[in-house]
Amino acid sequence: MKNENFIIRNTDDFKATQESKQKRLPVRLILDNLRSAFNVGSIFRTADCVGLEKVYLCGITAHPPNQKVNKTALGTVDFIAWEHAEDTLGLIRLLKKQGVQVIGVETTSASIPFQEFEYPFPVCFVLGNEALGIPREILEMCDHLVEIPVRGFKNSLNVAVAAGIILYECERQWIRNKGICQ
Repeated sequence: MKNENFIIRNTDDFKATQESKQKRLPVRLILDNLRSAFNVGSIFRTADCVGLEKVYLCGITAHPPNQKVNKTALGTVDFIAWEHAEDTLGLIRLLKKQGVQVIGVETTSASIPFQEFEYPFPVCFVLGNEALGIPREILEMCDHLVEIPVRGFKNSLNVAVAAGIILYECERQWIRNKGICQ
């Protein structure tokens, strides 16, 4: 392709972001005890790109105002609803009472490959600590477990990369099944 055949979009679209607040994907994330503020910021940026409904920052997970989160998020913390919660288990109980399906993203013997699972909406994904994963007591509270298959030496991806993969698959299924959020 030649340069005159396409336009590279290199500015943020504030108007589109404001309008999309009415068309949020009925998906939430729980970030449980993430150690890296940079991962949190990256997840905020991805959450904004897919129009995520809300992010819950639990336990030691860095939350705004935090210089490292803000640096990586590139201003998206202002456009994504978020809440800090000390107690992940209590939050999961509350979400389930509200009819939200809770899905842990973790490699276990009971996990289903993420692309083979039909996501129920509304849904909330739990992503765990970069080194330790999701604690057993949280896994046991999840309605379902999905995993991202890996073939390399490491048994898992970076948490921000994993969030992106899961969120875009969820968005793909939402659009296919509901025909909205486009």
